[in-house]
Amino acid sequence: MPTLLNPYLGFRDNAREAMTFYQSVFGGELTLNTFGEFQASEDPAEAEKIMHGMLTANNGLVLMGADTPNGMDLASGSSISVSLSGDDEAELRGYWDKLAGDGGSVTVPLEQAPWGDIFGMCTDRFGTAWLVNVNGAQAAPAT
Repeated sequence: MPTLLNPYLGFRDNAREAMTFYQSVFGGELTLNTFGEFQASEDPAEAEKIMHGMLTANNGLVLMGADTPNGMDLASGSSISVSLSGDDEAELRGYWDKLAGDGGSVTVPLEQAPWGDIFGMCTDRFGTAWLVNVNGAQAAPAT
């Protein structure tokens, strides 16, 4: 099996809601495991928090996420955006509409970019930054 790099999102206490939302955006199978299932927290208030969530979309996209236990700081000091790119404009616009809508915000509108692609940036209602790029027709190299 080749090495994989998958986004793993951290939440304070709304991973279940966020991962369910992402399933509504991307489809696929969502697996959620709680701290309580694995006796991974001594705090009974955290038993239903998500220790590990994994969404595997039908097209192969994988997104993971979890709640951060109360005793840990929610990661900061680094910034990450999740990037979606490809040739299927309808598919990517569909993702964009769901991520930017319903409480999300648009940072850069999804439109023709100077480099020829369609590009946009948004932040979904859970605070995750997304970059969406629809590959455009590339100019043939000069001969």
